[in-house]
Amino acid sequence: MPDRLDVLTGSCVQIPCSFDIHDPQKTFNSTILPSGVWIKENSNFRERPDRVIFNSSETVNRYQGEITGNMSQKNCTTVFFNVTTSYSDIYYFRIESRPYLATDPDKSVNIGVSDFPSSPIITVSGEVKEGTPVSLNCSAVAPCPEHPPELTWTLPTQFTPENQLHKNPDQTKSVLSTVTFTPSYLHHEKNITCTAVYPVGTSNKTAEHNMMLNVSFSPKDTLASISPADSVSVGSCVNLTCSSTANPPVTNFTWFQISEGKTTQVASGQSYTLNVTGDGGLYFCEARNSHGCGKSNEVQLAIKGKMGT
Repeated sequence: MPDRLDVLTGSCVQIPCSFDIHDPQKTFNSTILPSGVWIKENSNFRERPDRVIFNSSETVNRYQGEITGNMSQKNCTTVFFNVTTSYSDIYYFRIESRPYLATDPDKSVNIGVSDFPSSPIITVSGEVKEGTPVSLNCSAVAPCPEHPPELTWTLPTQFTPENQLHKNPDQTKSVLSTVTFTPSYLHHEKNITCTAVYPVGTSNKTAEHNMMLNVSFSPKDTLASISPADSVSVGSCVNLTCSSTANPPVTNFTWFQISEGKTTQVASGQSYTLNVTGDGGLYFCEARNSHGCGKSNEVQLAIKGKMGT
């Protein structure tokens, strides 16, 4: 059995269960259909018969349920219906197949009943990088597989989800929804949401998980500016500044001059201070990070005529 199951008030709970018998002195006769008994709180029920909450050989039980597994094949999977908060406890399983009678006192399942479902879990496969398809997975537990939750996404782009009922290693069930999309740098720091809607009776109960996308992208919106912007005199100073948006941040800025149709690298760094000589010309910068580079606009360095003219 799983160690723990978290269940919704008013819903059902399926307990995955199987057994084996290791005592060579006791043989299990599979031709005799054994009874399955569920005991609450403590495996010892001799002095407290009220701890027995379900016996498959009885027509009336404290808990409404049924053993859906094939007991002859040692499958004791059980479903209890209309769960209430009073069901929160630990439970032990007992086999009664006369003359064989046995309870495993070392293995129990802890059932926790809540009015609110637990939040689904969003996971991302690999790095979220512009231009590269990425898969987002959302998983929500389905303690009542007859009425699994419905998963919906809120994303800043178009998508087509794929949903399936998934069996976990401990045999419990989950609903898994996968969305594949190609992120753009415009999706960086946008919120995504996965919402799980659980049908309970005639109403629904909802839980959601929000996360912010962290999209890696090459430098964008690279901008070169010049100060002062007006024409300047020979011998004065101008400041060139480069700005850019990138994730991860820009690691280096490089400045280029275009003069007489020829492009020359002239400096590195986000800011470049230039002593004005007789040369004007056009300047632009390049911003670079591990994903690529972005080229800026070109700015004109205009020089005033000689003094006194």
